[in-house]
Amino acid sequence: MSVRKSDNPLTAMAAGCIAGGVEATAVWPMEYIKTQLQLQSKTKGAKLPYNGMISGLTYTVKETGFFSLYRGLAPTLIGSVPKAGIRFGLNAVIKDKLRDKETGKLTVGKNFVAGLGAGVTEALLVVAPVETVKTKCIELNKPFLEGFRYIVKTEGMGGVYQGAAATAMKQGSNQGLRFMWFNEYKRIVTNDGEKKLTPIMGLFGGMTAGCFSTLGNNPFDVVKTRMQGTKASQYKNTLDCFQRIVRQEGFAAFYAGVVPRLGRVVPGQGIIFMSFESIQGWLELNFEIFRS
Repeated sequence: MSVRKSDNPLTAMAAGCIAGGVEATAVWPMEYIKTQLQLQSKTKGAKLPYNGMISGLTYTVKETGFFSLYRGLAPTLIGSVPKAGIRFGLNAVIKDKLRDKETGKLTVGKNFVAGLGAGVTEALLVVAPVETVKTKCIELNKPFLEGFRYIVKTEGMGGVYQGAAATAMKQGSNQGLRFMWFNEYKRIVTNDGEKKLTPIMGLFGGMTAGCFSTLGNNPFDVVKTRMQGTKASQYKNTLDCFQRIVRQEGFAAFYAGVVPRLGRVVPGQGIIFMSFESIQGWLELNFEIFRS
């Protein structure tokens, strides 16, 4: 008997909201160090205070205290709940539209398109402003409200949407790759929904999806971070940022922060996909409104 969960958008959105908050809090220190490394341009012989995840965590705790690792978490946590809700809910809607009318199945390409559409939408509605404030709070070492006031005072409200195009490219490719990988993984390990996806299976599937997407789109993440930093004015646009990084720092610069990003994304995606699958099942079991 099939145990495949439904693609009810309301269920997916509710489960996504809860899972997003859990994931963001659990892995934030890794995101903090990743962002710091990407903001440190290596031009003009600049010397970095640290060059990796462990040294970054050690340096930060020693110099500015343990809780400084959570700088920028507030705007991200505020954004993570609706962001994940939009992502999982819209992904369910798009998948439903793309399913084969006779078999109800999805190809790998259609899974990518569904994730891509959900990722671009969440980027424009939530991620772009939240990520901009987060990045600048980290770079300036300011708490959320103080950092937000600084951005509005010095750049206006337009500064909150700085780097929106780069964010859409990064988030769209991110979610396209992740959902493509995870849905194909889930199809295989559950034999097209005939078997139950256990929490351990969900954790492993999410972790591998996170690894796959990180290695595939880290260049977009670096450009997005640069375009949202306080020194973004040195770039004419997103394309100019790409070109200048290649010309001045080399292609390897596109993988700055990839190790701490993997350290944050891999367990993070394991947590969010595992949480989503478990929470979705619990909601469907206990609330009539979440059943198809």
